[in-house]
Amino acid sequence: MSHPQASQSGTFQLGGDLPVVRLGYGTMQLPGEGVWGPPKDRDAAIAVLRRAVELGITFFDTADSYGPYVAEDLLREALHPYADDIVIATKAGLTRQGPGVWTPLGQPAYLRQQVEMSLRRLGQERIDLFQLHRIDPDYPVADQVGELKQLQDEGKIRHIGLSEVGVAELEEAQKTATIVSVQNLYNLAKRDAEDLLDHCTTEQIAFIPWFPLATGALSKEDGPLAAAAKDHGATPSQLALAWLLKRSPVMLPIPGTSSVDHLDGNTAAAAIELTDEEFEALGAAA
Repeated sequence: MSHPQASQSGTFQLGGDLPVVRLGYGTMQLPGEGVWGPPKDRDAAIAVLRRAVELGITFFDTADSYGPYVAEDLLREALHPYADDIVIATKAGLTRQGPGVWTPLGQPAYLRQQVEMSLRRLGQERIDLFQLHRIDPDYPVADQVGELKQLQDEGKIRHIGLSEVGVAELEEAQKTATIVSVQNLYNLAKRDAEDLLDHCTTEQIAFIPWFPLATGALSKEDGPLAAAAKDHGATPSQLALAWLLKRSPVMLPIPGTSSVDHLDGNTAAAAIELTDEEFEALGAAA
């Protein structure tokens, strides 16, 4: 039986033409420790992805570097052939030399290779949202984004996004291609990207906050949100996600987990409606 509770978070049109349910799912926690190697429990990882679809999640965020390749392979194994409303966003631009090690590489030929490989791994003809995982300072922005634009013109990418950028870098990239999303570190406890978020809200560019739960710091039972969560009959994690959803209509949180129970709990945040007073109080508490 389907419980499309994620849909209570509402929808956002990526690029003005591609609807996604705002509360999505991030696959970074599915590979092994250090985002390296296979999952601890492959069957559990597959079960989480399939449960996400049952819960009404339509937006899945991944990257070639998660594993590397592990998360993309899991998505295909769990969800292919994809339902019409499923949107998979993947990325390239970070290479892996071991657990916890990430090195930017924005060489255009490399980016093209990774797009082609992601298409093959995911079993897709076109990637709905392809994000440059980092801007590599060793190559002009116009060359890195330009290669993605060329792939877009060839029909291999539908929309282009960026990750870990400021407003100036976003505007620089926009001279070369239409940018429909940015993915930056942002959560209740770490809000350095406020200027970028406000800019995206005005421009109707999706803002995808990674580590939306501050890697668990905001979900602690004795953490800064514990008292408010108790009052709400919710968990601290659910309040942290509800806060993000209220913060801006362009916000697309992608909490990741390798546990079906945590996934169910996170997704229930879609139904929580915070008052303006509660929103302000949570912002102050964290």
